[in-house]
Amino acid sequence: MSTMRQWVVDIVIDEEEDERTTRAEARLRTHAGEQLSARGTAYRHPNDREVPQIGDELAAARALSELSHRLVLEAAEDIEQVTHRPTHLQG
Repeated sequence: MSTMRQWVVDIVIDEEEDERTTRAEARLRTHAGEQLSARGTAYRHPNDREVPQIGDELAAARALSELSHRLVLEAAEDIEQVTHRPTHLQG
């Protein structure tokens, strides 16, 4: 028998055109109501063409990467609370 749970990640993207900067925030909500968030930023070089989708993709990818890292740290802390021993998770 399988138990399904749903976790939702929202990504909010904000672009500062005058700064050539795109910022993204990835927000995770678990089925238990826990929340975790992370941010990512992309910068456009002054000589590069303006293609907003690229900045969105990079900023979102960086936010998701940071969110993934934070989730691994949370899992390591949870393991340590259960086992009462240090753990070293990769990823």
